[in-house]
Amino acid sequence: MASIYDDFSRYFDEAAQFSDIDPGLLEQVKTCNNTYHMSFPVENEAGEIEVIEAYRAQHSHHRLPTKGGIRYSTMVDADEVKGLAALMTFKCAIVDVPFGGAKGGVCIDPYQRSPEFVERVTRRLVIELDHHNFIGPSIDVPAPDYGTGQREMAWIADTYRTLNPHDIDHFGCVTGKPLTLHGIPGRREATGLGVFHGIINCLSDPRLDTTSRPGSTASV
Repeated sequence: MASIYDDFSRYFDEAAQFSDIDPGLLEQVKTCNNTYHMSFPVENEAGEIEVIEAYRAQHSHHRLPTKGGIRYSTMVDADEVKGLAALMTFKCAIVDVPFGGAKGGVCIDPYQRSPEFVERVTRRLVIELDHHNFIGPSIDVPAPDYGTGQREMAWIADTYRTLNPHDIDHFGCVTGKPLTLHGIPGRREATGLGVFHGIINCLSDPRLDTTSRPGSTASV
C-alpha cells in the first residue's frame, strides 16, 4: 500500500511535467528537509518503562517557522508525517501564509491510556524536540491534530517555557492552546467549522441540483 508521502511524490512528479522550473530545484522543493525519529523511555501506568516511538518532519525551511500538527496514533510512521508535512508546505503557500510545512506523530493511542501517561509522553516529547532544535516560535511550531487538543498543547507550551525561561515568546512555540494560555478564540472549532462551511458551499452549488432532471432523485 502506498504511503501518503508516496502519493504526494507521485502527484508532485505529474504536476512538475508542466513546469519549466529547473529539475534540480523541483527535486529540492519535493524533498523533506529534516525528519527526526525519536525513541524515548516513559514510565507507564504499571510503573514499568515503555519505549515510545515518535516523529517530527520539517518539509521546507524556505519560510520559517515550519508549522504543522502532532498526531497521536498507533498507526503513525515516518512516511505519514513526511507526506503530511509536504502537504502543509503547499497548503500554506497557496494562501500565502509564510510558514514551511511540518508534521509530527507519536505512536500511542491516547484514548486507551491514562491522562497521566499521555502527559508524561507529551512533556518528554518536548524535551526531545527542544534538545534537537525541532521546536520554537521561530523554528518549528506544532499544533493539534488527530488524538491531540488543547490539553496537549498546554503541556507543550508549559514544558517549552520551563526549558526556555528567557524566551519572551515562549507561548508562541505551539498553537491550539487554551485561551487561558494565550490561545486564540475560535481555534478549537476551526477545523470542524471549516469542514462545515466547505460542505455548505458544496451543497449550494447549483450543478449538484438533481431534482429538476427527468427520472432523477434528489441526492448528494
